[in-house]
Amino acid sequence: MSRTEVNHRPRAGTARPRHLIAGLLALATAMTVTACTTDEDRPSIVVTTNILGDVTREIVGDEADVTVLMKPNADPHSFGLSAVQAAELEQADLVVHNGLGLEENVLRHVDAARESGVATFAAGEAADPLTFHTADGGGGPEGEEGQPDPHFWTDPDRMHKVTGQIADQVIEHVTGVDPGTIQNNADRYAKQLAGLTTWMEESLGRVPADRRALVTNHHVFGYLADRFGFEVIGAVIPSGTTLASPSSSDLRSLTEAMNGAGVRTVFADSSQPKRLAEVLRAEMGGGVRVVELHSESLTARGAGADTYLRMMRANTNAMVTSLARD
Repeated sequence: MSRTEVNHRPRAGTARPRHLIAGLLALATAMTVTACTTDEDRPSIVVTTNILGDVTREIVGDEADVTVLMKPNADPHSFGLSAVQAAELEQADLVVHNGLGLEENVLRHVDAARESGVATFAAGEAADPLTFHTADGGGGPEGEEGQPDPHFWTDPDRMHKVTGQIADQVIEHVTGVDPGTIQNNADRYAKQLAGLTTWMEESLGRVPADRRALVTNHHVFGYLADRFGFEVIGAVIPSGTTLASPSSSDLRSLTEAMNGAGVRTVFADSSQPKRLAEVLRAEMGGGVRVVELHSESLTARGAGADTYLRMMRANTNAMVTSLARD
């Protein structure tokens, strides 16, 4: 081979890397543009509680990004936000929150987002809310008589109503979503909620009339009791929030009410320590069962109550099984 032939042959490792580098740069540029379009231009919906977050995702589908602030197994009365989460609220196209005082440490951030021009929707206010009350008509939890009860989701019919209103809010305030898709998603989910109501009526209907009494760690099942014909005898924490504490006279009154009604089961939310319910058990001589429910928060994925529908079915099954034993 001559020197001339060697000098004119393209050198390996020179031309190809140049083409390769140029191609990689073009690909990186395209990916950056795509990422900016996906992350910055997609509609954004922020939801405070994970129960409403699950329902909102069912309605929205792939039409927008849905960010849920409350983690699985958290307490909606006490969870707070990081600075990043607070900023997300003010950058959203729509904020969906429970309202009625439920998210006590988050409401000021929702108010700030509203004041900055973000559309906000208080689901509880649209659910025809009940006021706190007891079975004997003697008023609600101490200091809360006549105040709205925020726990509307324990009645699937009210959740059905809220579902339609969330869809309306998304269509009205979130630019870039397809209204037809949102409406179809809402209609599909509404059928599942109607099926849930029918199933709960049949399941809870098996509880005998003389055992349809509920005691919980705090007042959370007023809507379920109203919808399905139960009585709320009382709560270990005589309040609609877990941030309150019972007095010795509260516990004494509750044990008297439970003994009078023949109730031996206390339903305690799984997101809360059972210490108060255990105190009540000791107060009544150890004859009280403490049954965990997922009444205010969904679980982590795969843990049995990771969607609203599964949570309601799990709670219903636990209640029917426990009350049938009383």
